[in-house]
Amino acid sequence: MTSELYLDYDTVIHRLDARTKLLIFVFSFIGLVLFEHPLWILPVAALILLQTTLARAWVNVWRIRALLIVLTISSVIMWNIFASGEIHLFWFFDLESLLYSLARTMLILLMILCGVNLISTTRNEELVLGMIGLGLPYRVGFAISTALRLVPTIASSIYTISQAQRSRGLDLEGGSILARIKKYVPLLIPVFISTIRNTNVFGMALESKGFGAREDRTFYLKLEMRLPDYFVLAFGVILSIVAIILDLRGFGAIPGLTRF
Repeated sequence: MTSELYLDYDTVIHRLDARTKLLIFVFSFIGLVLFEHPLWILPVAALILLQTTLARAWVNVWRIRALLIVLTISSVIMWNIFASGEIHLFWFFDLESLLYSLARTMLILLMILCGVNLISTTRNEELVLGMIGLGLPYRVGFAISTALRLVPTIASSIYTISQAQRSRGLDLEGGSILARIKKYVPLLIPVFISTIRNTNVFGMALESKGFGAREDRTFYLKLEMRLPDYFVLAFGVILSIVAIILDLRGFGAIPGLTRF
């Protein structure tokens, strides 16, 4: 099992500047969060799916399929509980609340997909440089990059510990879903202990190397904006402006929707 999320492919998305990919993430969020109706989200969703396909990042999406399924089911149910409408369908589902729940679920899933696209096509070092290039302090960029690096490390630890317990006779696949979840709960204790220990060692390593002793820094990697970057950024800016104008004019709303 590989814990690396970055996919070393030579695609058009990989070749974009890290700053461009970060701004694509921001533009995607703007296009998704403005509209309540799922049909108005579809154009942005199509562009995000196209980006995933061009980046060949579906392999990482498949790795988190269980999480996406759980989020989809729970989100559709929860948003219907906290919203209502005028056209009743069945149980606590109204037409307006169902449309709203589908839109919010699409928002959650597509934002996760945007994050997967960003991580799959951008190395951690490039991600830090991109954040610094957009004006974030180095410490903030380094902290975010470190958090992203810990995600596959923790996933690898869970996999290793579960395999070790299987070798000792623990059946993690038998029983109902709730029974299997209960079997995984004790595995989290060694994972947490291992993560805390590694974090402490990492902090001591940073202190021993004088992290943050100087404000001015030099970087091995150099970012360079090219023509495709400017084209993608111009396209994203135009789409964001159009989405904001449509939202201000009342498009994308669901008539009769009541949110609690």
